[in-house]
Amino acid sequence: METAMSKNSQIRTEITNRIIEALESGNLPPWRKPWANDANAGFPRNVSSQRSYSGVNPLLLTLASERHNLQSRWWATFKKWDNLGGKVMRRPKDVPSGQWGTKIVFCAPISKTKIDDKGEEVEDKFFMLKTYTVFNIDQIEGDHLDYLRVGIGDDTRSGDIETFERADAAIAATEADIRFGGNKAFYDPLSDHIQVPRREQFNGSDFYETILHELVHWTEHKERLNWDRTTKGDHAYPLGELIAEIGACYLCGELGVPMADRIENHASYLKSWLSAMKQDAGFIFRATSQASKATDYILSFSQEPAEAVSEEATV
Repeated sequence: METAMSKNSQIRTEITNRIIEALESGNLPPWRKPWANDANAGFPRNVSSQRSYSGVNPLLLTLASERHNLQSRWWATFKKWDNLGGKVMRRPKDVPSGQWGTKIVFCAPISKTKIDDKGEEVEDKFFMLKTYTVFNIDQIEGDHLDYLRVGIGDDTRSGDIETFERADAAIAATEADIRFGGNKAFYDPLSDHIQVPRREQFNGSDFYETILHELVHWTEHKERLNWDRTTKGDHAYPLGELIAEIGACYLCGELGVPMADRIENHASYLKSWLSAMKQDAGFIFRATSQASKATDYILSFSQEPAEAVSEEATV
């Protein structure tokens, strides 16, 4: 009688073989990003001028967005929002006074006439720093301004949103800090959080493949699987991407998320990172070992211990 361990091991072996076959075929299309961009997410911009901020201001605004969990790219002063019929929300109790708005700097050119050493009038030009306090649309009340918020008026995928209960349950069971919005998918080891675009920006199961990829990265943390021992060296970053992509494939296979028509996109992604490692196929097998450990770890939150696959069985 086939056990759960042997069945899951077989799934992983089949997925690995399919990826290797696709890589060896050499006939792979370019990798495609599996989500559509949100028009209101991205580099900070001023609502009035529609221009991107420059200098140190993008950094200041990005830090404020992370601190207050703001998603939109649109910012303006209190006065400008008021002119647009918006109202700044009251400062949350957990935000210290003076930190709800974000101060930015602007270099204003100043010129004045002065008398030089020869007694002649000359124009003296210099720059004066001015500071302004701005607020994000996510800090503004006003339904008529909703078109500036993330998730409205954006370029979302046209396909139906598919949901897979087992995958949703497994993701939720990890209790990982997962934040939604924007046009990027990544795991931030410093803040220990995952950022992914909203579900509506994906087609079909692409959402699960992306979030499971980042969940594998989430196991990097020293309090989890501590990848430093596995991925250290010159090829640490590309090897980490190989592990995450293969791990996502394993998780999809075991959680019932279909990817039969998307295996080539996974292989294309893996090929791009193998190029960084001089096409050394040996890295695939090194990555599969760590990907299997990460898969077991993630599934351990939602499965009984008997369902887990041992490392020996995978090898």
